[in-house]
Amino acid sequence: MAIDPGQAVPSRQADQPSAQPLIGRGWFQGVALVMIFGFFVMGLLAYRTYTASMPMPQKVVTQSGDVLFTGDDITRGQELFQARGLMEYGSIVGHGAYLGPDYTADYLRRATEDVAAQLRAEGMGDTHDAVVDEFRTNRYDAATGTLVFTDHQASAFDRISKHYAGFFGESTTKNGLLANLITDPAEIHDLTAFFAWTAWAAAAERPGHNYSYTNNWPAEPRVDNGPTAQLIVWSTLSLIMLLGGTGIMFAIYGRWSQKIGWHSSEAPALSFRQPGEVALTPAQRSAIWFFAIVSVLFLAQALLGGAVQHYRAELSNFFGFDLAAILPYNLARTWHLQLALLWPAAAFLAGGIFLAPFIARREPKRQQWLSYGLLGAIVIVVVGSLVSEALSIYGVIPSGSMLSQQWEYLDLPRLWQIFLVVGLFLWIVLIWRAMRSRLKDESKMNMPWVFFFSGLAIPMFYAVGLLAGSDTHLTVADFWRFWVVHLWVEDFLELFTTVMVAYIFVMLGVVSQRIALGVIFLDIILYSAGGVIGTMHHLYFSGTPVEHMALGAFFSAAEVIPLTFLTVEAWAFLQLGSRQSSGDSKPFPHRWAVMFLVAVGFWNFVGAGIFGFLINLPIVSYYQIGTALTANHAHAAMMGVYGMLAVGLAMFAYRYVIPADKWPEKWARVSFWCLNIGLAWMVFASLLPLGIMQLYHSVNDGYFEARSLGYLTEPGNAVMEWLRMPGDVIFIGGGILPFVWMSWQALRHFRSGPTSLELPEHPLYTELSATPAPGAR
Repeated sequence: MAIDPGQAVPSRQADQPSAQPLIGRGWFQGVALVMIFGFFVMGLLAYRTYTASMPMPQKVVTQSGDVLFTGDDITRGQELFQARGLMEYGSIVGHGAYLGPDYTADYLRRATEDVAAQLRAEGMGDTHDAVVDEFRTNRYDAATGTLVFTDHQASAFDRISKHYAGFFGESTTKNGLLANLITDPAEIHDLTAFFAWTAWAAAAERPGHNYSYTNNWPAEPRVDNGPTAQLIVWSTLSLIMLLGGTGIMFAIYGRWSQKIGWHSSEAPALSFRQPGEVALTPAQRSAIWFFAIVSVLFLAQALLGGAVQHYRAELSNFFGFDLAAILPYNLARTWHLQLALLWPAAAFLAGGIFLAPFIARREPKRQQWLSYGLLGAIVIVVVGSLVSEALSIYGVIPSGSMLSQQWEYLDLPRLWQIFLVVGLFLWIVLIWRAMRSRLKDESKMNMPWVFFFSGLAIPMFYAVGLLAGSDTHLTVADFWRFWVVHLWVEDFLELFTTVMVAYIFVMLGVVSQRIALGVIFLDIILYSAGGVIGTMHHLYFSGTPVEHMALGAFFSAAEVIPLTFLTVEAWAFLQLGSRQSSGDSKPFPHRWAVMFLVAVGFWNFVGAGIFGFLINLPIVSYYQIGTALTANHAHAAMMGVYGMLAVGLAMFAYRYVIPADKWPEKWARVSFWCLNIGLAWMVFASLLPLGIMQLYHSVNDGYFEARSLGYLTEPGNAVMEWLRMPGDVIFIGGGILPFVWMSWQALRHFRSGPTSLELPEHPLYTELSATPAPGAR
């Protein structure tokens, strides 16, 4: 079905309630088709995840029938792996942190070398073929749930258990972990069982195929693990998809460039209301407290990131201090990663609370007390989860409990995860309460409902993470937790981002509702066409069937297309600056908020688009998963998009509470440039070159070697890690500290200016004439 923007109803410059849709129904139909198709395919992939993933044996026995370990042992080892924060130190099937080893690859290498040594001791000369046969032969009986390890593999298991007992029971902090982290022999046994199970699946051939359950990952010549034909073919098809899709996008854009994307038309001259002139509601003033706490969490998250980075530059010494004794690497990274999700999300909640009264132009009584209650609940969840994670890593909290740490990105314990989901739904209730008077008179295709529905998606899709419990099968848990990491972060937060930015421009009178709706619906179609099924690019090697890799690769390539479109539209976005000049002598008050929004577009293309596509090709991911290239993409995309947007939203809100004569224009400018320069330094001077070097080492020498501590701490790599320090100093000292100072100023004055429960028709501007503004197109 072709979507003709020309079907749209004539534009309305005023943000007036309308029972009629302001754009053609073709847009809605396009969104519906994309969503139905995407989630239908995801439903099929969910079924295949449950029925065709790498099997969990009931028991693993030796050739003589002795039980080596059981499925329950594997599950307990998995729970211990999470609870002690080992997924925030190393990784499993490629997913996790980047300092320690990948334990799947680590166990597989140690087991193959141990078996080869046994065979040589028995008089065998060339042991390669025998080792390959032992590990690639699938001895799992699905009917009985029994997996047989050869006697050589069983002997290797016992010796590798002793290795992990020595590593995790180390009485020093030289590896960046707590001394004597895990010393219980039963726990070491279960942890080794978990590693051994994933290593078995990485080498044993999937029934009916000539590749393993993990699509022959990791690259390990000792078991003839190498890239599969599917890996090469789908990497090629992904490139074709990218080129073809981009060409189609440019053809559509060339045909309808005057009707889609950012542009202004029929726009009257405006007079922007200045700080002190704009009336705010009590709940909007409460949002300033959200943003202020966000700034503190941002600072804490960045300082923790500096500590995490220092471990890679100097593993056992923090400027002469043994940091790992109190803040080991896995705890610092747990807090760093969790706060990286929580502070932007909290800023989005604050943005919703701040914008809703402008949309509805009124606020129900006592709304601010509900807002303060939500803020208190969020603070309790954040503090409670951080404390619980520390106690879990220190071993005070038992593994597998409601208060023990969970999977990477969903580290917060199950109890706090449930509370956070409840808090997010309470937030959408607040938004509904603030907007219901406006919503009842609006078409469900218009901006107010789109704002509400995009907000509703935030708690809905975060709640999906509850399906990934600590005891959930590894592959199944990866499937559901990446619904949060990818769908929640990269699709539905992206959608809410677009809606908030568009609504800010509508409320400022820069664009009409019709134009904003066109941008929003186009973005939904473009993002969701690739982004929904593209979630599977995280699961190439997690034990899923090959169709997850095929579809994930093909559709994740399409995710770059909307980011390319946004780059093309960036010029039109910047041209909206011609509307940022008043029709009178009053200046446009949101220069730096808009600059942060421009930065969002830049980093969306670079961080999410270029760096994301770099690591999403199956053949590249095969060698680089869990390396610095992954961290490079994560930092550029997460901070560059959601971090910059969060700061931009705060700047927008602060402008109306800090009196004009006290507005720190200098510090807003310094914060903007230092945050962007510091982030660029971080990725281009350190993470990107380190990732390329690590990728080369992985292809040339082996994945195990590229992930080893020995390689990471080589002098050349250490120098590259130290080169990141100037960027970190600029980012924290010049970027975050001025933002914290501005947050303090906003708190000092958060009651300044007029307060009202009823707002004017145009809260942020007044129309001077019907004459089109200069530069409008």
